[in-house]
Amino acid sequence: MTTRRQFVQALPSMGAAFAVAGHMVLEQSPVRAQDSTPLTGHFHPKGKAPSVFTRAVLQEAKATLPFADKRDFEEQKKGLIAPMKDLKITADAGHVAWDMERFQFLDKQADFDSIHPSLLRQSQLNNNYGLYEVIPGIYQVRGFDLSDISFIRGKTGWIVFDPLVSAEPVRAAWELFQKHVGQGLPVSAVIYSHSHADHWGGVRGIVKEADVRSGKIPVIAPRNFMEHTIAENVYAGNAMNRRLFYQYGLLLPASPHGYVGQGLGQAVSAGAMGLIAPNRLVEKEIEEIEVDGVKMIFQDTPNTEAPTEMNTYIPEMKALWMAENVIASLHNIYTLRGAPVRNPLNWSKYIAQALHRFGLEAEVMFASHHWPRWGNARIQEVLRGQRDLYAHMNNQVLHFANQGVTINEIHNVYELPKGLQSKWYCRGYHGSAQHNSRGVIQRFLGFWDCNPATLVPLSPADSAPLYVEMMGGSERILARGQELHNEGKYLLAQEIVNKLVQAEPTNAPAKNLLADIFEQLGYQQENPGLRNSYLAAAYELRSGIPQGKTADSSSPDVIRAMSTELFLNFLGIRMDSRKAEGMRFTINLVTPDNGEKFLIEMENATLTNIQGFQAENPDLTVNINRVDLEQTMMGAKTLEAQIADGTAKVTGDVGVLKKLASTMIEFDPRFQIMPGTKARGTDGTGADPYEAIPRQSIAE
Repeated sequence: MTTRRQFVQALPSMGAAFAVAGHMVLEQSPVRAQDSTPLTGHFHPKGKAPSVFTRAVLQEAKATLPFADKRDFEEQKKGLIAPMKDLKITADAGHVAWDMERFQFLDKQADFDSIHPSLLRQSQLNNNYGLYEVIPGIYQVRGFDLSDISFIRGKTGWIVFDPLVSAEPVRAAWELFQKHVGQGLPVSAVIYSHSHADHWGGVRGIVKEADVRSGKIPVIAPRNFMEHTIAENVYAGNAMNRRLFYQYGLLLPASPHGYVGQGLGQAVSAGAMGLIAPNRLVEKEIEEIEVDGVKMIFQDTPNTEAPTEMNTYIPEMKALWMAENVIASLHNIYTLRGAPVRNPLNWSKYIAQALHRFGLEAEVMFASHHWPRWGNARIQEVLRGQRDLYAHMNNQVLHFANQGVTINEIHNVYELPKGLQSKWYCRGYHGSAQHNSRGVIQRFLGFWDCNPATLVPLSPADSAPLYVEMMGGSERILARGQELHNEGKYLLAQEIVNKLVQAEPTNAPAKNLLADIFEQLGYQQENPGLRNSYLAAAYELRSGIPQGKTADSSSPDVIRAMSTELFLNFLGIRMDSRKAEGMRFTINLVTPDNGEKFLIEMENATLTNIQGFQAENPDLTVNINRVDLEQTMMGAKTLEAQIADGTAKVTGDVGVLKKLASTMIEFDPRFQIMPGTKARGTDGTGADPYEAIPRQSIAE
């Protein structure tokens, strides 16, 4: 076992080794490690070229990767029926919802000195863009979004698996499919494999809600789908969407020195995201359902890649759909954007079940990302490798944890075995061994490393000034940080320069140096989430928080699809308790069209609700049909307006609604992450960084 002491002691020699390797391989390069001149051709005027140390890291990685295995390229191009000719898909709102043109540079040269060779390979594979036949009767449109959309021939029409992130790419995919294969047949069913937005957000591009509500078109999903969809995409949706700027590099320019893809797919579309609630749930662990004449066996796999998820086997076609439980990558156990930490041992066991239930006879395996696998031997190979991937990570991280390795050390100690590292589909294009290993410890032991000094830590902005003082002030930190940067010791450099930026958010030289450090670390990453996070932070330090269109996982349409209870829960999150001190009231809410009743109480600066109960003497009673309440939920019509026109009937003190509205805030979708990247107040100083924007939309 490598201890923390051994690892730290090894750092100087490791740095020297990289320096020697860089000198040997790259000594003729015109770009030196200490060169801080902006790079011509970089998307940012302050952007720098890869240093000699960064290129040495990438050269060493290239020499160790299994490039002789080219099966992914054979599988990726197999079955192509028609490429998509239009590289851009326009959103209904007028902006570009999807743009594959910006990724064409990836295919124009063999390698780049600013992109990890493994990540470049994955991004080149994800440049597939068109309609593919999986087998006769099963087709995929790939490259139109972060995920793939699949079509299975039913008795009367086409069964759609996972309709992407937004409506406009789905419509484009459907048009391409109909032109070449669809024969004019309609959509006969939709299946959501799980609760993540890239598997349902484009549903309105392919079916009408009225057809779903009437039962004409079944929309099938795993049990607890709506609960987890809202919890993961709305409750903390604003924070997740902001963090996506980092993990997914949402607004980072695509270029050799910037965004080069997301591993799962090239990007996240920015069209209209919507949600139609399912009208059929898979309730059993193994459940057989005939979907438009096609026998499907659903395998419920809760607490794997998502809190609720299901694989599907189509026995007549010997086709195994693995949703997002098995893809061409290590997935996330801990997700950088934020999500409940996954259970890797559970995940491994469900893959094993799929292997032994279906994988021993399946002849094709496909999923919601990447390309299919053909032939039973190949299917078993991939299933066994992915099974072992998650089991190893769970077991061996806990092996180290039980010897005292902490959450702040495990990423420097744990590594995957060489047998798994040699398999392309086990490499870290979405999850990484570094952040996943920390996630395993978080799941079992939490954030605390058992050092009492970290139990109640100061906020970085409060502790950083002391560090700056004790290190001799900003000039000494800048000088030493620049020295470490010039020596290629980027992790050490970020330790001290980050403290300075936290203490002095307006210190431009410090922010620029930290951006330079982050940029080099970003270039070195195989994992796109890590690369994007470093490069996005560098971008924001240099230019501030970027603007631009992105998908919204808590859009009005998604809010409208929530159950009444989930919506009321969300109001409790949006309420600023500091504005509710001293308030006390009760509201009875009745929605006659669906027979629901709720008791809503404000007390102790906390908003709670409970279904099925009513107060005997409420301050206010509101009667409104659920279908009308949805207009208020999605922001189309205020509750006050619905009361005024008689749509909602009330008795009691209507002023209670104004009190409630006064506590509600609008979350800022571009809150500050790196210090000094967004002004607060008219002069950029003095405002409470945790103060949100007031919102009055419930009543006014």
